[in-house]
Amino acid sequence: MNKLRLTLLGLGALVLHTAAYADHTRYDDRRWWRDCWEGERKEEFRDGPCRVKLESKHDEFKREIKCKDGRGAWWRGEWKDEFRDGRCRVKQDVKHDEFKEEVKCD
Repeated sequence: MNKLRLTLLGLGALVLHTAAYADHTRYDDRRWWRDCWEGERKEEFRDGPCRVKLESKHDEFKREIKCKDGRGAWWRGEWKDEFRDGRCRVKQDVKHDEFKEEVKCD
């Protein structure tokens, strides 16, 4: 009986870990804009306590995530960063409760 409990406990921890990891990486992929190449698109939705806005035009993409008081934010810290990803220039402006990312491609 104890062996069964330990096995079930281990499986439960594995399932929870996998679900938490999948949720964390949902917006963490730096190439999220690759799905938006065609046409124009605007999308707004809530993800838990956070509000997400996605906008795309030809070769321009913007993503903004706002989490009230930082609750539900998957990023930690504050930073500004600019880098190239292939033919695209990426700018990030991050605060404790707001994540902004802008992508412009040549």
